[in-house]
Amino acid sequence: MVEYVKGIPIMRPYIDQDNQAYWDAVKQHKLVLQHCHACDLYLHPPRPMCPSCNAQDTLEWKPSSGKGQIYSFVNFTTDRMAYPAFKLPYAVVLVELEEGVRLTGNTHQIHPDDIYVGMPVEIMFEDMDDDMTLYRFKKRDG
Repeated sequence: MVEYVKGIPIMRPYIDQDNQAYWDAVKQHKLVLQHCHACDLYLHPPRPMCPSCNAQDTLEWKPSSGKGQIYSFVNFTTDRMAYPAFKLPYAVVLVELEEGVRLTGNTHQIHPDDIYVGMPVEIMFEDMDDDMTLYRFKKRDG
């Protein structure tokens, strides 16, 4: 579970022409992934070319279920390495989605001590302010 320290800004994602559609969808509380329809590969992070077949005109945005399982995680328990805007302890998870791509994010209503590899999770969205929405992962039933 992530709690914020008042007065310290949350880092904003870097948005460019390759990932603009991704972040626009997140703002609408949707998760989309790039998909190459030439080789049927889902991609993340977004990019201008498929890394498998090198095609540039075959990429499209497809909705994702947002469901997956924790592939790896890090628990931050000391301020020596943690981001100061987050109250300790907190976790950063790497989630492998059903589509095969992996996303990093924080958790929602999961204590860091309860996280384990293979834990089933799903995406949820949080409006940080009027112009920034971020996602987190919450526990789901198997």
